[in-house]
Amino acid sequence: MLDVIIIGSGPAGLSAAIYAMRAGLEALVIEKQPMSGGQILNTVDVDNYPGLPGIGGFELGQSFRTHAEKLGVRFETADVTGIEAAGEKEKTVVTDKGRHKCRGIVLAMGAAHRPLDVPGEERLKGMGVSYCATCDGAFFRGRKVAVIGGGDVALEDALFLARGCEKVYLIHRRDALRGAKSLQQKVFDTPNIEIIWDSVVEEIRGEETVQMLQIVNRKTGKLSDISLQGVFIAVGILPNTQLVRDIVDCDDGGYIRATETGVTSIPGIFAAGDLRTKRLRQVVTAAADGANAITSLERYLYEN
Repeated sequence: MLDVIIIGSGPAGLSAAIYAMRAGLEALVIEKQPMSGGQILNTVDVDNYPGLPGIGGFELGQSFRTHAEKLGVRFETADVTGIEAAGEKEKTVVTDKGRHKCRGIVLAMGAAHRPLDVPGEERLKGMGVSYCATCDGAFFRGRKVAVIGGGDVALEDALFLARGCEKVYLIHRRDALRGAKSLQQKVFDTPNIEIIWDSVVEEIRGEETVQMLQIVNRKTGKLSDISLQGVFIAVGILPNTQLVRDIVDCDDGGYIRATETGVTSIPGIFAAGDLRTKRLRQVVTAAADGANAITSLERYLYEN
């Protein structure tokens, strides 16, 4: 029987795998995608991971995977379809290829940014279309960008980008922002943020990089074009927790309730990375989560 099964092989899952092997645990990583790395595989440059400025997202993801493989981590490409006996000391992870028994589980399936689903978005992803201002904002210093959304994340992104960008357009589908009043006031008081009300994106245009945004006013139907170099989409994040929402305690957004320890409501099941309740979702915090989850797992195994 395995000591731990890690579901997902983004930064959190691979970090957990590395720490599990260093702790002498018998571990298996199950990943449904053909490549490890999670969301960073779609990031052209990762400029905020300590010690590796400007590394490509694909390269960083593969480096994590290579590190884990050198330590002897076992990997299986499969889709996890269920977890049986979740609250028992001996658990079973069911996949489309078979069943595995284990003593503990680390959930590291990550999260996905909610897309706009408009023409040009997918094609220009990583080439001016971004879902993370703190990750990619530094690449747009002195340029014109747009933030799409009206909640806390969108307002925080607009304020963050306004520090270095020439102009920030905040495009919101309604006539009032949804974010905290304190954030709203800061946005209103920032001279290089322009709010475009009652509007939605029709198309993101550009050849090799983003060059223009076409928007439509929902009340008048008028189409407008905005010349810019970056589009930051902040219309929500969807945690990949459908598998376990009936097993572990989740908040209203579907995020697993877990602190930095990774401890969930079910003994022996731990959460790491973007799917847990946390404020900052970055590669470095995901990697830290993986380490913490294994530390908590070790304690659980010792006590049980």
